[in-house]
Amino acid sequence: MTVLEDQKDKITEFSPTTERGKRTNRLELCIGREVRQLRQRHNMTVTELADISDLSSGMLSKIENGLTSPSLGTLQSLASALNVSVTSLMRRFEDRRDATFVPAGSGLKIQRRGTRAGYEYRLLGHSLNTDISMEPFVITLTEKSEVFPAFEHDGTEFLYVLEGRMDYHHGGATYTMGPGDSLFFDAEVAHGPENLVQTPIRFICVIVSSIDRD
Repeated sequence: MTVLEDQKDKITEFSPTTERGKRTNRLELCIGREVRQLRQRHNMTVTELADISDLSSGMLSKIENGLTSPSLGTLQSLASALNVSVTSLMRRFEDRRDATFVPAGSGLKIQRRGTRAGYEYRLLGHSLNTDISMEPFVITLTEKSEVFPAFEHDGTEFLYVLEGRMDYHHGGATYTMGPGDSLFFDAEVAHGPENLVQTPIRFICVIVSSIDRD
């Protein structure tokens, strides 16, 4: 091999085209894994899904193993057979790109539905998953904040106290919470601060619920 040929190989190895190829291959692998998982969830064999999608079993096997790049028409056929959207077949690829960085002391200040007076909610991010909604907040309460132990909403909630002390009600129980204490509970049961013992109170709140796509 000549010096020029050696340099050419190195250029090819690190070229943008090669990087695009790696990215494309990752997309193919993500689509293949999603198709396989959905097929198995429907208790379908490769042959059964291939027949419904008007594909050969060999082609479907290549798609599931990320060995070929399916056309848009093929993706539409698979999505229809699996009763999902075309974009959902690329969910795993998009999920890997989802990241939110929030510098200390920032976060989007919002008003959640049912927010009581004196409750400061700062949203730290949100999930892009099509099936699950996850909202992490930093909540701040002061001596002027209303106590309201009767919040009720869908999903599951997790609290972690950073500062201050409060009595937090859930169902038929009351928990005295200070820095380092946490509470994980069903959010459909009445809950909320019952007594603000030491303000200001800051705590992390994470709410997770299913998304109704009907």
